[in-house]
Amino acid sequence: MESLDIVIWNIRQRKGRAKPYEVRWKVGTEPKSKSFLTRALADHFRADLLKATKKGEPFDTLTGLPSSMLKTEKVVMSWYEFARKYVAMRWKGAAAKTRESIVDSLTVATFALLDGEASDLTKKDIRAAMQWVLIPREEGEAVPPHLENAVRLLRKGTLAIRELENPIVVRHVCEELTLTRDGKRAAADTTARRRRGLNTALEYAIDLGELAENPLKRIKRKKVARDNTVDRRCVVNPTQARELLISVSYVGSWHRGRGLRLMAFFATLYYAGIRPAEAVGLRKTDCHLPKKGWGLLTLEVTRPSSGKQWTDSGDVHDERGLKQREERAVRPVPIPPELVAILRAHLEEFGTAPDGRLFRNERGGVLGASTYSRAWEEARRLALTPRQVASPLAGKPYDLRHAALSTWLNAGVDATTVAERAGNSVEVLLKRYAKCLDGRDEQINRRIEAALKA
Repeated sequence: MESLDIVIWNIRQRKGRAKPYEVRWKVGTEPKSKSFLTRALADHFRADLLKATKKGEPFDTLTGLPSSMLKTEKVVMSWYEFARKYVAMRWKGAAAKTRESIVDSLTVATFALLDGEASDLTKKDIRAAMQWVLIPREEGEAVPPHLENAVRLLRKGTLAIRELENPIVVRHVCEELTLTRDGKRAAADTTARRRRGLNTALEYAIDLGELAENPLKRIKRKKVARDNTVDRRCVVNPTQARELLISVSYVGSWHRGRGLRLMAFFATLYYAGIRPAEAVGLRKTDCHLPKKGWGLLTLEVTRPSSGKQWTDSGDVHDERGLKQREERAVRPVPIPPELVAILRAHLEEFGTAPDGRLFRNERGGVLGASTYSRAWEEARRLALTPRQVASPLAGKPYDLRHAALSTWLNAGVDATTVAERAGNSVEVLLKRYAKCLDGRDEQINRRIEAALKA
C-alpha cells in the first residue's frame, strides 16, 4: 500500500547508542525510523525524504520509503532475519545445551544491534522475545500475547547485518558479550562461550554473502588469564568421601528412603569418576557386577539437564551419546569391589526404572540435578564441620568426580589410563588436576637441592 499522508520530524540524538542520530517519520498511521552513525548521514537521508514529499511521491507503508528511494534502496538482511535463519540451520544437528548456548549468544548480541523503537525495549523483554522467535516452531504458531509488542518491534527494529562491518558497532556487541543479566562482568568462560557462538554465526554470514570477512577478527581482546584447574580445596580424601556417602543415606524422611535411593548414585560418581549426566543415564545393561572382584561400567548414554524448549522430545533431560565422542561410541570404566557391592545392593532394594535406568526420582522419572543437589547439601551439613560446610570442600556433586580422578593420579596411575576412564584427553586431564597432585612440590624441591649440591 502507498500513502501521501507523510509527516517528517527533526533528527534526534540518542546518546549511548551504536547509531545515535535517528530520523523519524510517519507514513499514514505507520511510524518509521532509521538510525545513523553521524548527523551528516542522517541529514542526507532526511533531505531525500523531504525532496520526495515536495514532488508529491507516494510513500510505501511497509518500508516507509518513497518510490524514488525504493528503486535505489538495496534489500539487505536484518540481524533479526539472519539470527532466525542461522538458528534454523544449526538446530537439527545440535545438542540441547548447544542450542541453548547459540540462542544466548545471538540474543546478547542483539542488545547492541537495535534500531528505532526497538531500542526502548528492556533487556528482559528482548531476551524473552528473541528466545521465542529463535526456537523453530510450527508454521503459523501465534506469538504469546505478552511478547507480541516486543516481537513486532524487533522484527522491524534491528540493524542490517552488514552494519557489523562498522568497528564501532562490533565493539558495542563485544562489550555486551562480557556482561551478566544485572550488568556486572560475566565469567571469562561465559564471555568466551558467547564469543565462540557469535563467531561461528558470523562465519555463516560470510557463506551467505552478507559479510566479506568476520568482523570479530578485527577486534582485539584483552587477554585474561583463565584458570580452569580444579581447586584442590574442593577435593575430599577417601575418608571424607565415605563419611559423606554414609550421611547421604540419612537424608530425607525418617525411614531414610530418599537418601538411600541416592547413595549409590553419589558412590558411582566417586568410585567410577564419571560425570553426573553419565550416571543419570546409567542402565542395568551397562553394568557388569560380579559377586567378587572388580566390575565394569560400559557407558554409552548421557542425560544432561536442559530446558524442555531445547530438546526434541520436550523432556527436561536430553538423551545424547558420550561427551566429545562419536555417536554410539562407548567408554568402559572398571569399578572397584566396593562400588560393585553398593550397586548390587541398590538394584536388590530399588530395582530399575521401566527403561532399565539405575537411578531415578521417587516417581520413577529421570533424576534431576535439583533433586540430587539438594540431597547433597543436606549430606554435607551432616558429615562436615560448620567450618568445612562454609568452605569449597565437596561443594557440588561434581566434586566427587574431581576427588576420584585426583585420587587415581596421586596413587600413581598412568595419566593415559586415567584419561581413558574419565573420558578426557591426557592434556586436559593434567592441566585441570595439576593443583591436586600431592607431593610434587616436595619431589621437585629434593631434585633442586640435589642439583645444587652436585
